[in-house]
Amino acid sequence: MVYVHLADGFEEIEALTIIDLLRRAAIETETVSITGQLPVVGAHGVKVIADILFEDAVYANCELIVLPGGMPGSTNLAAHEGLCEKILSFNNQGKRLAAICAAPLVLGRTGVLKGKKATCYPSFEEELDGAEVVDAPVVVDQNVITSRGPGTAMAFALRLIEELKRKEAATAVAGGLLYTP
Repeated sequence: MVYVHLADGFEEIEALTIIDLLRRAAIETETVSITGQLPVVGAHGVKVIADILFEDAVYANCELIVLPGGMPGSTNLAAHEGLCEKILSFNNQGKRLAAICAAPLVLGRTGVLKGKKATCYPSFEEELDGAEVVDAPVVVDQNVITSRGPGTAMAFALRLIEELKRKEAATAVAGGLLYTP
């Protein structure tokens, strides 16, 4: 199970690309609203109805926490104490965490990135506390996967598929979409 977390102000391209590609790869994926309501509004006014509320999510069944970027979505994610506690718990267990665009700031603020390589949207590098910032579309270091922004969402989602399943699964999804990395 993968939980893609949504906060008001999320980046629509990132969130929907990730959800779509993971589901195409037959990876059980649910959207989790941290707002207390199922409807969540993206940074560009796109309204999405989340699958479940944070309060109803069963993290014991989750193998990957995903944080789409966008503003103020990323800062809203970072302000959610319960989510930050889950992120720290996942990190302590070596379970996977993924964030794109501005959302790696959540991992930086929780201390998860200390001693790890990571990337993010340009201008958010200072938020990656303790990380070695890398200028690459997608960076994987131990249990953490980060990416730069909307233009890298497809590569990011495909890498998540590769990490959760195998490279062949990611290649099959990319081929069906006529995506050439």
